[in-house]
Amino acid sequence: QVQLVESGGGLVQAGGSLRLSCAASGVTLDNYALGWFRQAPGKEREFVAALRWSGGIIHYADSLRGRFTMSRDNALNTVYLQMNNLQPEDTAVYYCAADSKIYGLGSADYWGQGTQVTVSS
Repeated sequence: QVQLVESGGGLVQAGGSLRLSCAASGVTLDNYALGWFRQAPGKEREFVAALRWSGGIIHYADSLRGRFTMSRDNALNTVYLQMNNLQPEDTAVYYCAADSKIYGLGSADYWGQGTQVTVSS
């Protein structure tokens, strides 16, 4: 059973930073892509960043490139999302997703439970 467990969310003031973690278990990630998505209240879920575990470039939403950085730790089967200069509009539930195809992440096979990020002005 594949499990994705996010952590690291919280309340931060505008301009602050947070690092989210997503630990994967029950799966060999070599043939998977992992991604971060977010959903703000009353809005549709939106793509944040994604990578293929086997390597290659990391994809980012254009609007977040430069402030958000996705990385991974192979030994821990974990991906991270470093978020800098956070703004109130970044407030959302952040989800981790895994799928065999990076372009299939929007309807991924596996999702975490989400972690709340709240940015106060």
